[in-house]
Order: sequence, then C-alpha cells, then structure tokens
Amino acid sequence: MSTTATLNANAPAPRRMTVPAFRARKGQEPLVMLTAYTARMAELLDPCCDALLVGDSLAQTIYGLPSTVPVTLDTMIAHGAAVARGARTALVVVDMPFGSYEASPEQAFASASRVLKETGAAAIKLEGGEAMAATVAFLSARGIPVMGHVGLTPQAVNILGGYGARGRGHAEQAKIAADAEAIAAAGAFAVVVEGVVEPLAASIAASLSCPVIGIGASASCDGQVLVVDDMLGMFERTARFVKRYDTLSERIQAAARTYSEEVKARRFPGPEHLYEAPKA
Repeated sequence: MSTTATLNANAPAPRRMTVPAFRARKGQEPLVMLTAYTARMAELLDPCCDALLVGDSLAQTIYGLPSTVPVTLDTMIAHGAAVARGARTALVVVDMPFGSYEASPEQAFASASRVLKETGAAAIKLEGGEAMAATVAFLSARGIPVMGHVGLTPQAVNILGGYGARGRGHAEQAKIAADAEAIAAAGAFAVVVEGVVEPLAASIAASLSCPVIGIGASASCDGQVLVVDDMLGMFERTARFVKRYDTLSERIQAAARTYSEEVKARRFPGPEHLYEAPKA
C-alpha cells in the first residue's frame, strides 16, 4: 500500500509548551488537553491543545481491549513517539501503563526514562495517590516531570469494580482529596481528577497549587481532557461526562458506503484517477 501523505516537517518550529509554562497556567486561562495516539491526529489537534496525552485508553480505542490493563510499555512508547513527531506546540505526556511503575521508584524511573528517551515526549502520567507519592518525588528529583491521576483510576478497575463515579461517600471524598494533595506535594506538575462528584473536584482544584485537569469532574478545574475518539463520536457508547462535538463514525460509514457503491458500479476509478499509456 502506498500514500503520499506526509507531516509538515519542514515548517518553522513554533514555541512548544513546556512543563513550567503548563504549571504556571494555574488559575489563568483553562488548559486544553486531548488524547492522541497517532502522528497525524497529533498534527491535527496540536494547534488547538496545550497538551496531548498519549493515553493508555488506546487499549480500547485502537486495540479493542476491554480495559487499559493489558497495555505494554513498548506499545505506549511506539504511540508516544508517533504523537511526538506529529505535535509541534503542545506538551506531549505519555501514560505509564499498568505494571510498569508500581513495584518501586526504581522500576518507575527505568520505565519513565525509556519513555522520555525513546519518544521525545516531555512528561509521563501515572495513576495513584498517597501510595505513589514517594515514586512521584523520586522521579521529579531525577528530572522526570510527572502528571498525577486520582479519583477514577482505570488501571485499578479490578479493585474499583467498574467505572462508576467516585467520591459519593464522605470517606472516599477524604481519601481522594488526600491522594491529590499527596501527589501535588510530592512534585507533580499537574493532577488529573477523573470521574468524581463535582463539589469534590472543585474543592481539589481550589486547594492544590498545581493545575488540576478535569475529566468528568468540574468546570472549575484548571483545564479539561477528553478521549478524542469519544469527543469526535467514534463510538456509540460514551460516559456521561463526554460531550460529542461530532459524529465521525456516521460520516466515516457514509463515505465507505459511497465508495463501496461506486466500486461495485465501476464508477471508481474514473479516468481522472488513472495513468495513460505513453503515446507512441
């Protein structure tokens, strides 16, 4: 198979968002973040986003897996490198997959250093609260910027028992708030708060000194992130917190249907798509 598609690699390099600049946006204009998994999607989203997250959600969106748990470090590195090639101004953050960082700070450093060296991304994201604070501090002290993730943590789906909203009870609210504070105090430059009740998310955003990025959280957060495939309407089922800004699945199917009809009717390819034989 061949294609003439290329990235706009020869254009002058604009100024890229840095980790300190991202952190400094706390309390200012809301930060815009979407997931990206390929170079071309990164290139398209880049002008609109402050950060692109190479999310382990690619397990479901790209590979059709039931959860994020099976994703490997090699898979995340391959997609992270693709996104870093496509992005020009956005901060590129790569999710650390399940099993690549939880055992010890040393394991986390070995995995995270591979991610940064082999992808060209600027930061990593990991899930977990107080239990991961020492790891966040260890990585941050060794030059690896860390974005935290608390609340609904998809890698812990087997412990949580599903993807329902978190923080409905007072004890769980206190635990999530303490998790966010611990990660921020350990040196995280930002914290994603996912799938928690709105008052809790707003309270966390107000209390932390680093940006809080919401997903199913609160408009009071310092920024928002969504899975791009959900936002574009690529799947029939989405979470309550997703707003569909398009229905690409329907448009893709319509285009494929038209293509199929034209091929079967021999209307494609037409003369304008063919090469003429050289004239004698």
